[in-house]
Amino acid sequence: MGDAAQDLDAKGGALDTAKDLFAGAAGGIAQVLIGQPFDIVKVRLQTSTAYSSALNAATSIYSKEGPLAFYKGTLTPLLGIGACVSIQFGAFGWARRYFESANAAAHPLSSKELSYGQYFAAGSFAGVANSVISGPIEHVRIRLQTQPHGAARLYSGPLDCIRKLSAHEGVLRGLYRGEAVTIWREAAAYGTWFLTFEYLMNADAARNRIQRSEVPSYKVAFYGGLAGEALWLASYPFDVVKSKMQTDGFGKEMRYKSMRDCFAQTWRGEGMRGFWKGIGPTLLRAMPVSAGTFAVVEATMRAIA
Repeated sequence: MGDAAQDLDAKGGALDTAKDLFAGAAGGIAQVLIGQPFDIVKVRLQTSTAYSSALNAATSIYSKEGPLAFYKGTLTPLLGIGACVSIQFGAFGWARRYFESANAAAHPLSSKELSYGQYFAAGSFAGVANSVISGPIEHVRIRLQTQPHGAARLYSGPLDCIRKLSAHEGVLRGLYRGEAVTIWREAAAYGTWFLTFEYLMNADAARNRIQRSEVPSYKVAFYGGLAGEALWLASYPFDVVKSKMQTDGFGKEMRYKSMRDCFAQTWRGEGMRGFWKGIGPTLLRAMPVSAGTFAVVEATMRAIA
């Protein structure tokens, strides 16, 4: 009887994880379509001194490269970010159920609900799990977004970019450049992201004495948007360093020897402001992108529950 119960729990857990992965993939597609134009402006501001502001960058891109330039490199994130967000929600769901089981075993008579420290840990776990594929995907996207326009471009597409990056010092030092800072960024970002969203959702449900599934969709989107703002405020300096390292040259043209060296050079050359370049368009982007992601994920989860 006990073996049958364990088998049922395992099947139920696998089904829940599959649902988390599917809902996350749907949210990831929404995230890319909403956020790509904002992202290319952010990357240009982080990696170039040619623009005086986000508006200047956007108008310059539009006038010199055309409207489709805002979706440069979209194929890679459309495929990859869907997988990334799928992993984020799948890993978070798995970690949440792990903590719930641990809490129930440790305190059988108490609630198995996660503490907010556990929510942060579950989100950080999701971020680190995600970094394995988000690191190279974002590296390719950034290279495509920042390459010269027209005949001077360096890469013909995502696959050509992957091949050429991997040719520089191998896959780990070429394609996976900036992975260490990516892991730090993902842990801080997604720990904060999921913690903020869960806190707001739980507080709303408790305040209005309703089930979480009864929280209206517009509130889900609003809380998701606020979580997106918190995500970037918690992790943006790591993101700046990651962008600098992933647009750096190779061989004799390399400026940054390591993550630590990039932090040091940014501090010496630009001070604290250097770690927050481009934060304006990033926060502007974060609200609709994160709102859309959580709204789609929650709607999908409710539909397949």
